[in-house]
Amino acid sequence: MAGGYVPGVLGSFAHIDAAIATITALRAKGHRDLTIYYSHPNHELEEAAGHGVSPVRRVTLLAGMTGTCAAFGMQIWMNRDWPLVVGGKPPIAVPSMVVIGFELTVLVAALSTLAAVVIFSLLFRAKGRVVYHERFSDDRIGVFVPATGAQAREYQALMQANGAVEVQHVEG
Repeated sequence: MAGGYVPGVLGSFAHIDAAIATITALRAKGHRDLTIYYSHPNHELEEAAGHGVSPVRRVTLLAGMTGTCAAFGMQIWMNRDWPLVVGGKPPIAVPSMVVIGFELTVLVAALSTLAAVVIFSLLFRAKGRVVYHERFSDDRIGVFVPATGAQAREYQALMQANGAVEVQHVEG
């Protein structure tokens, strides 16, 4: 599999328990740079791999709060410049501002979330580590660990001992 890949060992697993056992064993040996391929999100795999929580949710929260503050601030500013007193209501009536506040919250949060997903996916791209196997999009779990030489042979044996269906050495 030549083509500018990071050299390492790629294991294909049919059962999630076998993949988790392998990931746990590799992390116990000090590997934190594992790449895991699976067709859909799985919390057990993410916990075993030690993946943290996505920073996108913080961006969404901050953007939503910014949208809310901007909407209320904009309405207060406009009401002070052009007061529209109807039926003796105060110029700054909060109940009438809630709808616009909600709409701007959703708009700013949604656009910021979209931008954050694009930015974070470009920043944390695994360059040279994508070793595609058709079964990873269907029913198999892939675990890739960068290794060369004797270490690669050790990891191949570890994956096979933990129940890997297929193990291959990826050349750089």
